[in-house]
This record gives sequence, structure tokens and C-alpha cells, in this order.
Amino acid sequence: MTRDSGGKSKKTDKGQHGALAGVKVVDLTRVLGGPFATQLLADHGADVIKLEPPAGDEVRDWGPPFHEEDASYYIGINRNKRSVGLDLGQQGGRDVLLRLLEGADVLIENFKPGSMEAWGIGYDTLKKKFPRLIYCKISGFGSDGPLGGFPGYDGIVGAMTGHYSVNGSQESGPMRLGLPVVDISMGLYCVVGILMAMHERQTSGEGQAIEVTLYDSALSLMHPHFPNYFLSGKTPQLTGNQHSNLVPYGMFDTKTCKIMIGAGNNRAFKKVAEVLGRPEIADDPRFKTNGDRQKNRDALNEILEAKLKNVDGVTFSLELLKAGLPCGPVLDTKQVLESPHVKARGSIIEKDWYKGIRTPVTLSRTPARLKSAPPKFSQHAREVLREHGFDEAAMEKLAAAGVLVEKRRV
Repeated sequence: MTRDSGGKSKKTDKGQHGALAGVKVVDLTRVLGGPFATQLLADHGADVIKLEPPAGDEVRDWGPPFHEEDASYYIGINRNKRSVGLDLGQQGGRDVLLRLLEGADVLIENFKPGSMEAWGIGYDTLKKKFPRLIYCKISGFGSDGPLGGFPGYDGIVGAMTGHYSVNGSQESGPMRLGLPVVDISMGLYCVVGILMAMHERQTSGEGQAIEVTLYDSALSLMHPHFPNYFLSGKTPQLTGNQHSNLVPYGMFDTKTCKIMIGAGNNRAFKKVAEVLGRPEIADDPRFKTNGDRQKNRDALNEILEAKLKNVDGVTFSLELLKAGLPCGPVLDTKQVLESPHVKARGSIIEKDWYKGIRTPVTLSRTPARLKSAPPKFSQHAREVLREHGFDEAAMEKLAAAGVLVEKRRV
């Protein structure tokens, strides 16, 4: 990939492709949500320049396991990027950033609110110099409101937005989710916002600021619990492995494994009853409609559990799936990654030592691809600076001043 005189990425040959080929992203994010977003952009062809602070992205240390001192946590969300170590706390670092922003389409950052403004490089300043720049700001709670400016973390924000209050059983009490859904959903919202702003820019010719917060993202995930509360006024309670609105929809034991059954309508429930050898329960007045089944959940579950304890879970699940009904065995990580469907879908991508899960967004003409493994700290520093007009003497001066950081300061 080459650059035009403004540092803009240019598609130079058929080997450089992707729906976002030619899009230049300056990435100032760390940890999970921001890097997850920029990896998705990079998978689809964007040139993502990851600017890391002198100590590096801290998730490089979130292990074991490690590969050459980089933790799996970092490796899982930073492929297809180029890394530059840069000290933005120095004026020289901010001057370098301004050079890198020449021709950039997107700047994404997750500093504490007010940090970029204090450095004199907030959006209101940058838009005067780069009117087409799309500036995506990530924070925990935003800059206003009683929580404005506070740091945000996936687990804490999930707790504060009700996630744990609806996850768990009456016996266990509220439970933390085993996945960082707040961070990941926020990253996805960042990508959505960036793409919408890029689309609008085609008409207006102007960039704009995007704000995405962990708190707002977490609130948006509380479906159907918030709608339930708005209509009923009743606080949602813990339902364990059962659905709050649908019956039967939950986890059940079988002779061989646990399975999840989801009967979203009366037709589906009737088919479940038939496959279980109890077709008559579909006509039982207690179970005729979902509302009836809600009122008599315990009685229905007792019938289902009695039948399911004698069946092979995997065989039963596949039988229902073939009938067009949602049912599946509860698998662990190893079983999932070794499953025939993962292999058939090509879900695991590999390059040299690197192995990961491909982006779930599949485009027919411009598919995503794995171009490079996650970069070592500041691996591409001189390459990137050279592309933006810095000669060897200038780079040596920046390195001597500690502005260009080529080895982590830990």
C-alpha cells in the first residue's frame, strides 16, 4: 500500500482489497472495546495505525497465556494493524499525531474525557485543520451527568446497568456474565457510527464527532427486561437458565449432556412435544399458549425434564434442528472449536503462529482477510513515520527525545 501526498492510503494492486481499502484509521484506543472495533475495520481493508502509549496497550500483559510476551487477550483483538509507540504527553508526540492525521478518515480514542482537549487536540480543534475527519470518542459514562468523566470497565458498568440482576438463579443470586458483552457491543456501535458518518460525509463533505459510551451501550442490551418493566412496572427477577418471556425456552439435563431448547411459538412447542413422545401436552389447557405456559412453567418443566433425562442430548438436539426448531447441546470451548460446523464454515483463521476467529461479517465481492498477525509493540513505527515524511534524522531525534517509543516502558 502506498500513500498520496496527504498520507492517504491508496489501493495500489489487486492484492490490497476489502470494502474499506483506502480508508485510514488512527487508533488511540487500548484494552478491549476500541481495539475490537478497529480490528473489524482492519479485517475489511482499513489501514489501522495503532498508536500506543510508552507502556504499550496494557492488555499485552493480561495473561497467561502469552506468545512472545504478548497475552492472548491482546492477540485476540489486534490483528491486521500497525503499531507505533508514541508519547502524546509530550508536545513532540502531539505534533507527530497531527502529521499522521493528514489524509486520515477516522480518529478513535478512549482517553478519559477532557484529556485530548487538555492537550489541545480535541475534536473542536482538530476539525478546523481536518474538516473531513471522523472523530470517535469512547468513554465509560460520557462527560456529563452525575457519573460523567468517571472511568468505565465492562464488569462494573454491567453491574450498574442491571445485567447481573437478570443473570443467575434464585439460588446463585446475581452473577457476572462470562463474556465482556459491554465492551464488545460498544466496539460494534463504534463501527456502526463510523460507517454512518462516512456515508453521510459523501454528501456533506464534512466529518463529525461520534460519542459511544460503555454505559449507553450496556443500557441498550437490557432487552427484554427494560421493555418488560416499562409495560408492567414489575422489576425483572432472576430466572436462571430459563427465558423471562418464553416457555419452554431454557436449559435442560439429558442422559448425555445439557441442552438448550427454545420454543418461540405454539407451533414450535407442539413439535417439541411430538419429538419427546408427549404430543398431548400441546393440547393441555395449561400449556395451550405462551401465556398459559408462563403461568404453569414449573409443571411443564417437570414433564419435559422427566422425558429428557432418558434421551441422548446431541441426537435429540439435531432432530429438533432438522425439524426447523431451535435446540442445541451446551458445549465447552474445546468442543466448539473442534466442531464440524466451525471447520466447515472456515471460522478459524491462521497465519504463521497466529490463530483466531474470522470476522462474522461476510461480504461476497470484498471479503475480509487476515493480512498480518497482531503487531509487536511499535513494530511499524519507522515504517509509518517514513510514509508521513519523516526522514531518518528526524526519527532519530524523536527517539532520542522519548517521543518515538520503540521499546515498552514498563
